[in-house]
Amino acid sequence: MPNTYHEVLDPTTGTLVEKVAATTVAEVGTAVALAARAQEGWAAAAPADRARLLRRFAAVVDEHLEELALLEVREAGHLIGNARWEAGNVRDLLDFAAGGVERLSGRQIPVAGGLDITFLEPLGVVGVIAPWNFPMPIAAWATAPALAAGNAVLLKPAETTPLTALRLAGLAREAGLPEHLFQVLPGAGEVTGDALVEHPGVAKIVFTGSTRVGKRIMAKCADRLKRVTLELGGKSPNIVFADSDLEAAAAATPMSFLDNSGQDCCARTRILVQRPVYDRFLELLAPAIESVVVGDPADESTQMGPLISRTQLERVRSYVPEGLPGIRGSAPDGPGFWFPPTVLTDIAPDAPAAREEVFGPVAAVLPFDDEADAIRLANATEYGLSGSVWTRDLGRAIRVSRAVQAGNLSVNSHSSVRYWAPFGGYKQSGLGRELGPDALAAFTETKNVFFSTEV
Repeated sequence: MPNTYHEVLDPTTGTLVEKVAATTVAEVGTAVALAARAQEGWAAAAPADRARLLRRFAAVVDEHLEELALLEVREAGHLIGNARWEAGNVRDLLDFAAGGVERLSGRQIPVAGGLDITFLEPLGVVGVIAPWNFPMPIAAWATAPALAAGNAVLLKPAETTPLTALRLAGLAREAGLPEHLFQVLPGAGEVTGDALVEHPGVAKIVFTGSTRVGKRIMAKCADRLKRVTLELGGKSPNIVFADSDLEAAAAATPMSFLDNSGQDCCARTRILVQRPVYDRFLELLAPAIESVVVGDPADESTQMGPLISRTQLERVRSYVPEGLPGIRGSAPDGPGFWFPPTVLTDIAPDAPAAREEVFGPVAAVLPFDDEADAIRLANATEYGLSGSVWTRDLGRAIRVSRAVQAGNLSVNSHSSVRYWAPFGGYKQSGLGRELGPDALAAFTETKNVFFSTEV
């Protein structure tokens, strides 16, 4: 049966970039078998040799940073500066993971009558299903530590953004990684993705995407007792207290939800402002939103680019009915998938735009009365991925950070993801943690061995 093809479109113009053949169910089966054979040799290699090859992979990625960045601009519409950072993040993740290969140690446990030790052994073949919003770094979040822990990786990129993933697989081979150890399988989620999830030879699935799809994948994995890590949706709060540096908070707010055109699960799309400074905050925020430069992502001066697709554009539009009060920036007319920066004011806390993940450049401002009210509003969501707290009061910063139900919080900033620290969500924002010092262990089995000394 011949392959079907997915069209990769340039979000800036809506024009065709490339057609990519979709992986069939039979081809997934072949890929798993080849990966399993490659993984056996990879796991048996000396840790120093695995680490050396991963560092070489990182070096080859570094040599191709500009190529990868330009490819990301074309297929995902990312700003060129952001795309360069993303390619560099892949390099850094590989280096970080390589440093953990020779430190993936077990334990010696005191017992009576002998010696008890543990080994951390690779799972085997790991399936990674990556999203379209950050195609390179999120794919590397799982791929780098999984490879470092001795596994093979089968990466299914999103249908709209397979090009950087395919190029990374080519660079892995150039770096000397064993053939078939890291394979990219483009295709539709309901075909290629499901085949990966359902294949008995795949030991673990790492999925980043919507909560709806994540639940379906989790159910399929549960039926097979297959390990799963899920990084899902978000509706993160940006809590601004009256005692904060209001100018700094307002100046930082636009890019807290406009980065990647709002297509970010960590986007701070619920701006909670203490009532005494609510009006002043909006006065400061308005010019900051209106001055955001939206345009060609290849232009170094651009601050926000297009949405990924026409489907996503229509989804975002549906959350902003005509006549809804708010602060709006501008966006280009004509071809491409453009939507202006938008902050909705005078909106009910239970309105769809204030409650659901829009995944676009839209935020809602809501007032609160006191610390307890801020915490109540922040936690009034099914999600719990990230958030920010703006205050000069250290005690308040600690109390609120502990009380907000989210996996990643920032105080007086909007940072969410650092590869040397763990990342993941509460509630329906996900399951498990990625990145950080324990990333490699998430791709291992713990084996316990007891040696009797009484024989």
